[in-house]
Amino acid sequence: MVTLEEISQLLYGAGAEMAGWLGTEEDLIYLAAKSFPGKAFCVVRQWILLDLTVNSDEKEKLIGLGLLPATLYAHEVVFDSRNRFQAGMWVRSNFGVSFSQGCMFETRSTVYLLLGSGLRKNASIGAAFSMKAV
Repeated sequence: MVTLEEISQLLYGAGAEMAGWLGTEEDLIYLAAKSFPGKAFCVVRQWILLDLTVNSDEKEKLIGLGLLPATLYAHEVVFDSRNRFQAGMWVRSNFGVSFSQGCMFETRSTVYLLLGSGLRKNASIGAAFSMKAV
């Protein structure tokens, strides 16, 4: 069972600082369109890259499915290309499939564009996926 302390640490605890994209939002969107043509994207701020704590069997299974043992949480959606999320909402991704250029976290359906600095933390799968929009 996931505890309130785990969730609190995940959302507000310390982590390793990461730079993300430090240029303009427009330049980041242009870079994503060139790198992932036609793929949905979501620009986020105040983001947390979560390295999921998994055992070797779980890691092997994820890698076999083409997935990373990682997900992304963002406190603030800036813009979503398919209008799935409104500006100001929070979002949590599914498992990642790639992380490139220090500012683009890709899942099977979406590229999350990491605007500004964020954090990298470790989290259990249970804690990371316990957050759901209602």
